[in-house]
Amino acid sequence: MADIHDVAHQPQAALDALAPIPDSDPLSGIVRLHRAQLQQRLDHTDQAIDALSALARDYPKNPLPDVQMGDILRGKKRFQAAIAAYDGAVAKLKGPRRSGWPLFYSRGIAHEQAHEWPEAEADLQRALALAPDQPYVLNYLGYTWADQGIRLPEARRMIERALEQTPNDGAIVDSLGWIMIRQGQTAEAVPMLERAVGLQSEDATINQHLGDAYWAVGRRLEAVFQWRRALTLNPEPEDQAALEKKLRDADSQLAQPGPVSTTAAAQHAP
Repeated sequence: MADIHDVAHQPQAALDALAPIPDSDPLSGIVRLHRAQLQQRLDHTDQAIDALSALARDYPKNPLPDVQMGDILRGKKRFQAAIAAYDGAVAKLKGPRRSGWPLFYSRGIAHEQAHEWPEAEADLQRALALAPDQPYVLNYLGYTWADQGIRLPEARRMIERALEQTPNDGAIVDSLGWIMIRQGQTAEAVPMLERAVGLQSEDATINQHLGDAYWAVGRRLEAVFQWRRALTLNPEPEDQAALEKKLRDADSQLAQPGPVSTTAAAQHAP
């Protein structure tokens, strides 16, 4: 009953269905995990964290409560608290098994979002060592290297490997286009990024990247359109600031008489 309500996007009804199950039930651990998930969907974050903390104490050898706690905290952008929860889960792992890659991947993302790159890189590489062909790890690490402008040939090979496995993933297609821009292959990047937008049209970052590519090849009005569209798609605060600056600079340049050279346009792009 709870699963049916959950699928129907009725988290309170699902919680009510689970309420009669006592802690003495053999499945109480699973039920308590599910309750915490439902509390989070109701935006009762503190209740969910309290429930998972109690569950972690009651099952001191099981990493699942810590993992779920880390996922909730990371979703709330409480990255340091998420890292602490993931640390607790890592301490409970039994040896380096392939099944452990999602935990290191998740902790790596939390470190990266907290601007702790050495720790993030170590976790992402650990996840990749456990699951060498996992496309999302390949993409995240490769894209982050590309975003920093480092290890570009290796990053491109990694993202191409990821794309072979998931050819219709818009985020991974975007990553390859972004690396092409970083490598100076902007004209070749344009159709790649257009495909990425076609696959994932509501993503602010992908639309921004396509705008960057258009500007760099001199397609200025199309660039401005993509940047303005990206602003409507709830970009992260730092991305919003970057988009607003690009639009101000673009308005200034477009107001000037005469053509803007391709070289100047390329210098404007990241």
